Amino acid sequence: MKKESILVERAFSAQASKVWSALTAINEMKQWYFDIEKFEPKVGFKFDFMGGPNEDTQYLHLCEVTEVIENEKLAYTWRYDNYPGNSLVCWQLIDRGEKTIVRLTHTDIHLLAEGGPDFSKEKFAEGWNYILHTSLKEYLESN
Repeated sequence: MKKESILVERAFSAQASKVWSALTAINEMKQWYFDIEKFEPKVGFKFDFMGGPNEDTQYLHLCEVTEVIENEKLAYTWRYDNYPGNSLVCWQLIDRGEKTIVRLTHTDIHLLAEGGPDFSKEKFAEGWNYILHTSLKEYLESN
């Protein structure tokens, strides 16, 4: 099986510290990402949340923070309860002064594919593109 990854990148008219806050402050994350009950940007911190393609189909996501460089990088494992595979989501922030480039990489998604069609590369690409180009964009522009 071929290793598969997704890369989504976007420049935002926001300082890196503002983007970092959106990625790591629980009250902000709930407004544009997922309804996560607890989150701390600390290596080893485990968090989970429900999410899926529609209200009828939801999956329990199980994640663990693996890397934190404040205002620069946040990485965590991404897997699903009772489904095979484990992948890695990495958010990189590239500070350009009044602009910040956000580079999201989701690696090893091929390891999740056995879970069924909701775990295909195309579905992940669709989801991450929506999150960066619509959800996070609208949140940062309105705050």
